[in-house]
Amino acid sequence: MGESRSAPTVGQIVLGLRLRDLRERAGKSFDEAAAVLSVTTSTVRRMEKAEVGLRPLYVKALLESYGVGKEEADSFLALVEKANRPGWWHRFRSVLPDWFSLYVSLQSEASLIRSYEPHCVPGLLQTEDYARALLRTGFPAADEEELDRRVALRMGRQQLLTKPGAPRLWMVLDEQVLRRPVGSAEVMRAQIDRLIEESAKPNISLQVMPFEAGPHPGMFGPFQLFRFSYPELPDVVYSESLTGAVYIDERPEVTTYLEALDRMVTQAVPVQETERVLRGLRENF
Repeated sequence: MGESRSAPTVGQIVLGLRLRDLRERAGKSFDEAAAVLSVTTSTVRRMEKAEVGLRPLYVKALLESYGVGKEEADSFLALVEKANRPGWWHRFRSVLPDWFSLYVSLQSEASLIRSYEPHCVPGLLQTEDYARALLRTGFPAADEEELDRRVALRMGRQQLLTKPGAPRLWMVLDEQVLRRPVGSAEVMRAQIDRLIEESAKPNISLQVMPFEAGPHPGMFGPFQLFRFSYPELPDVVYSESLTGAVYIDERPEVTTYLEALDRMVTQAVPVQETERVLRGLRENF
C-alpha cells in the first residue's frame, strides 16, 4: 500500500472521506481497521486521505467490518472502480505534472468556479491561438509536438463548459488582461470576441476590474475557488506558482478568499456592463 502514485482524483478523495465517516459511525479506531487488513494504522489513515489507491479487496473488507449492508457495499465498490479509472487528462501525463493533475480533477468536478486573474485570460476561456501564444512563451524549449499536446490539454479542459450540469463560472479579469497583447492583433480580437460570446451564457459571469477602481483585495496575485456538489468536500482555493501550486481547504483561510472575491465584485464593472467594456477594449487592437 506504500506505492507511489499520481495525484488523487476528486472521486478518490470523496470516497476516502466516506470511508472515514463509515469507520467513525461504526465506532472503529484506526487500530481496529488496520487489524482487519493486517496493515499499519498509517495505511488506513492514508486511504482515508486518498494518499494511496483504494484497493477494492481492502475496501470490501473494511465495509464488512463496519457493518455496511451488501447493497450499500456493492454501490460503494462500484464507485471505487469508477474513481480508480484514469481521468481523460491521463493521456496528457507527459506534459501534466502531478501537482496540476489534481487541479484538472477539481476543475472537472466543481459545481462553482470563482476566480481572479490579473495576467491573462483564464484557460477555460482561451481561444486556441491565444493559448498557443501563451504556452510558447511559458515553455520556450518545447518543440511543436509538445506544444500541440499542451494546447490540446487546455482545449480539452474547456469541454466541461458544454457538458450536462456544467459548472457556474464567475470570473473577475483585471483590465490589463485585456490590454496586454498576446499574439497578433487578430488573435486578441478573436479572444475578446470569445469572451463576449461566453459572457452571454447563463452559467458564466465575467467582470472587468478597471484601473480606475484603484487598489483591491486581489492584488497579491491570481487564484481560483472551487465549490462542489459533494457534501463531504469543502471549498478549495488554488494558487499557482512557477513550479508548483498550493491547495487550501481550511475554512478560515478559504473564508478570507471568499470575502476578498465578494469585495472585488463590488469594485469591478457590473456583469451587465461587461459586453460594453469588452467591445471598447477590443478597439485597441
